[in-house]
Amino acid sequence: MLVIVVENVPPRLRGRLSVWLLEVRPGVYVGNLSKRVREMIWNHIEQGIAEGNAIMIWNTNTESGYDLLTLGQNRRIPVELDGIKLVSFLPATQSENVL
Repeated sequence: MLVIVVENVPPRLRGRLSVWLLEVRPGVYVGNLSKRVREMIWNHIEQGIAEGNAIMIWNTNTESGYDLLTLGQNRRIPVELDGIKLVSFLPATQSENVL
């Protein structure tokens, strides 16, 4: 299983992702693809992300059963702790505290 979530990316990238994956919600794509195709898709995301951000999660033979990659600016960052990937939050910026 492969899950990709994109935010604030150009429409051409979203259309490209729709060629290989099913868009179940806006910006959320799922599928069951090989490692080779997954790497090719991530390469397309790296080239077309512009100012957006993305996360790709896939099942693999690890302690947690999955692995992930992120790209772009986001408050959530992956952190490895004792061989398990977790998600940490960066502190809110001053403009986010006002809202």
